[in-house]
Amino acid sequence: MVYIVSWDEFVDRSVQLFKSDPESTRYVVKYRHCDGKLVLKVTDNKECLKFKTDQAQEAKKMEKLNNIFFTLMARGPDVDLSEVNGKEQVETQPVKKGRGRKQ
Repeated sequence: MVYIVSWDEFVDRSVQLFKSDPESTRYVVKYRHCDGKLVLKVTDNKECLKFKTDQAQEAKKMEKLNNIFFTLMARGPDVDLSEVNGKEQVETQPVKKGRGRKQ
């Protein structure tokens, strides 16, 4: 088990691994608060892919990977992944700028 250094390579290889054998592929997330380390692991009992980070920026990318795996598990391995986003775009109302507390 070696760690993959590049995030994009980890995502691509993880998706390929899931598509090749969706019945036995597992996705594990492990976070150690005392170390501040996040470890992601995707395995099918033959091949094991691991990614380790301590950067908050990388942890935010994990949400997109979760959505990719949720989509693959729910819709099947033949789904088009180009429409999967990290966060759904929600229209927000413009924030009113006030003058502070009314007296």
